[in-house]
Amino acid sequence: MREESHRAFRAQLVIDGQRQLFDYWVERCRARAMPERRDISPSHFPKLLPAVSLIDIEAGGRYRVRLAGTALRDIYDREITGLYIDDLECGRARDYWAASYARVAETGRPAQGVIRCPRATKEHLVQFWLKLPLAGDGAHRPAMILCLDTCVPATSLPGSLSSEVLDAMAG
Repeated sequence: MREESHRAFRAQLVIDGQRQLFDYWVERCRARAMPERRDISPSHFPKLLPAVSLIDIEAGGRYRVRLAGTALRDIYDREITGLYIDDLECGRARDYWAASYARVAETGRPAQGVIRCPRATKEHLVQFWLKLPLAGDGAHRPAMILCLDTCVPATSLPGSLSSEVLDAMAG
């Protein structure tokens, strides 16, 4: 991504943690399309770790959760480290999630979005997500995806944002 593309993408990020992780990712790119996994150190963003996951891109378009923060365990009511994305309870959003991971894996570009929490028992939460590609050692294609998933109660969103987000998710 070029600098102006970075600015345009960053302007779409709603949550402070998203902007913080994206800025870190951009810094680690160092004139490359994406940083390598070895360029990323969790010690540089410790406050975000509960909402961070690291996803392996496997052959055949499968995505395995290599590591998941405790906030994700709270969302899914179980440990998801080691599971495949298609094994998670995503309800009617299964295709949405499959497409978001595939887009990052195929294009090597970041993606972001917002959706109601994937669990039926937690639909009162709004999930702001960010997916950042990471290249394998010396490779130019994504081998992993660094993710940030932040869930907030819909009632805690500022009035206008709450209406916009919920209307967009309904349509």
